[in-house]
Amino acid sequence: MKAPITLGYIDLSFHAASAAVVREILEEHGHAVTLRAAPHEAMFRLLEADAVDLVSSAWLPASHGAYLAPSLDKLEKLGALYEPYCIWGVPDYVPADVVASVDDLKKPEALARMDRRIAGINPGAGISRFSQAMIQGYGLDAHAYRFEAGDEASCFDNFRRAVDEGRWLVLPLWHPQFLHQDYRIRALEEPKGMLGGRDAATLVARKAILPSIAPRALERLRGLYLGNAAVSGLEHAIRVRGLAPQTVAREWLARKA
Repeated sequence: MKAPITLGYIDLSFHAASAAVVREILEEHGHAVTLRAAPHEAMFRLLEADAVDLVSSAWLPASHGAYLAPSLDKLEKLGALYEPYCIWGVPDYVPADVVASVDDLKKPEALARMDRRIAGINPGAGISRFSQAMIQGYGLDAHAYRFEAGDEASCFDNFRRAVDEGRWLVLPLWHPQFLHQDYRIRALEEPKGMLGGRDAATLVARKAILPSIAPRALERLRGLYLGNAAVSGLEHAIRVRGLAPQTVAREWLARKA
């Protein structure tokens, strides 16, 4: 029996989707895998404390770089699984000739209809940190806009209710993300570059665990690439179709074989 592996992931469903693929590869090569989920900062503290062996995944450099920094000397970046990026989006029924950019949120036509509460996910997420800074950076606070951190369920439920009612709102979101499969969400132009740009969703491992990983498994992990579209599809299958993460991961790997 190969060495047991503890695989960590940030406690959001798209991270669970990519972690399921990593787990499947390790288990195919004889490793017993224990999954451990935690919020953003907590997961990287676990990695620093050697409480997890791998993390799928760290968004580098912008979203999670500061969290990973204390541990860099004892970690290896195995490869990028996809290329995430953050957006402020609006439902596509919000006219683009009225609201095309973040600055347009201050126009009288937008102020007349836009929800000034911008509801997001947990405060440790890159999109939450960026969004809070943007309220001041774009002078939106002068127009009573505010960012409120929450969790995945409350953020997405708020968005769905608004769409059902035809209300205007800003959704702090990212790619890849399963809501893009079911809704047309238009990204606002963000000329100040405060959303961090495009990251590399990087599979990171403790250097000390690498000799214990089956060579063929390690080779496959180093070459593993999902891409944004695949991660969105995997997450959608888990969140909307109700499939088990390992079932989804197994099916995806079988299609790629």
